[in-house]
Amino acid sequence: MIRIPNTTLDIFPLGLGGNTFGMTTDAAASEVVLDAFVARGGNLIDTADSYSAWVPGNRGGESETILGNWMKQRGNRSSVIIATKVASHPEFPGLRPDNIRRAADASLERLRTDCIDLYYAHQEDPAVPIEEIAEAFDGLVRAGKVRHVAISNLPPERISAWMEFSRARGLAIPVALQPEYSLVARRSYEQLSEPLAERYGLGVFPYFALASGFLSGKYRSGSDIEGAARGRMAGRYLNADGLRVIEALECVASAREVAIATVALAWVAARSTITAPLASATTVSQLEELMASAELVLTPEEVTALNEASAVFA
Repeated sequence: MIRIPNTTLDIFPLGLGGNTFGMTTDAAASEVVLDAFVARGGNLIDTADSYSAWVPGNRGGESETILGNWMKQRGNRSSVIIATKVASHPEFPGLRPDNIRRAADASLERLRTDCIDLYYAHQEDPAVPIEEIAEAFDGLVRAGKVRHVAISNLPPERISAWMEFSRARGLAIPVALQPEYSLVARRSYEQLSEPLAERYGLGVFPYFALASGFLSGKYRSGSDIEGAARGRMAGRYLNADGLRVIEALECVASAREVAIATVALAWVAARSTITAPLASATTVSQLEELMASAELVLTPEEVTALNEASAVFA
């Protein structure tokens, strides 16, 4: 288990993404994956109030609802760590203080719990002063509705301002950062976010660690993309540079007798500033490949080979 910095929360070295709940998996299929995740030692589940509002017929909050019902049925709320987010729900857009409070209450109701373990600001809202955002999140902590504050997708200068203001005023200080990071999306994290994580001792939980499935190796041609739920997003990397990374991953995976996705996640986890990558699964077989990354320790030579293969993305 790994301790999230500046908390008492110990987690399995991989977090389960809840973005598929209510999208590519219905409630029953989601529960199968959730059961398998905790049975194998997993405990951090990451969702957002907006998941999955983009699916026709959905309103947002479907993922939280599935997760809340599952926890209630299993009676396991005390043994799992729940992360969710505010700012992107169609009914609760942005980071105005009143919106944050109302969105948190709505998330708590859907999750069927009285406290959120990690509550993220999901995206930037430049119209709201960072001081007001920090105070609103602090108010949720003081009210006992949130254990720890976290940040995702805010620009570096706003993250720094939030940290410094909270320190100066004695407010709840953010403990975690959730950036995009993978072998084919390195530059932003390594150049902008990582220095902040090091300076402020933040836990780091990268999303899209498998680049929307591209780094599982299942997309090798245009025909593989057609009809896939995440085909459009994964297709961004279907070029010579992306395929070079796949080849390097395949080389390591073959030698280690593991899946390509396992190696891709192990590479993310090997970076010293990363607490645990996040990844989602629609089946138990996919989940097995993801969770195996927690036991795979890459050699320095393997890390170097993957670094070199993905250098164009750094």
